[in-house]
Amino acid sequence: MAVASSSDITGEKQAFKIRRLEISDKRKGFMELLGQLTVTGSVTDDEFDQRFKEISSHGDDHLICVIEDEPSGRIAATGSVMIEKKFLRNCGKVGHIEDVAVDSEFRGKRLGKRVVEFLTDHCRAMGCYKVILDCGVEKKEFYEKCGLVNKGIQMSKYF
Repeated sequence: MAVASSSDITGEKQAFKIRRLEISDKRKGFMELLGQLTVTGSVTDDEFDQRFKEISSHGDDHLICVIEDEPSGRIAATGSVMIEKKFLRNCGKVGHIEDVAVDSEFRGKRLGKRVVEFLTDHCRAMGCYKVILDCGVEKKEFYEKCGLVNKGIQMSKYF
């Protein structure tokens, strides 16, 4: 668990800790943060707990990380990665990064880059030969700054 300190514009100290999602993070604004990214719906505490346990059962193959603003106890940023096991490349593995979000109050502090680096390092440690993600055109420059390159076109079909 990495902790970094920085000063905000007012000179107040902020300490951010990057770590795995914990079941108590729903009470720290995790779902509201995801709501800044896309539609989350109304997830009850029981539904959250059940989904958390399901995701946790996949161990290191499905990791959700968060960055907590320690002084406030709020979740400031998040992202997830799923490890796909393949037959290609000598039964290689690919990391799929998803749901990278930084709370609007904490943007501009390089937290998104820290999330992507944390997830990428996890994939490297898991033996992945590459990490991929889908993003909108407006996020392309950000992900390029994180070391990713544009390799094609995303196709989707929503149900």
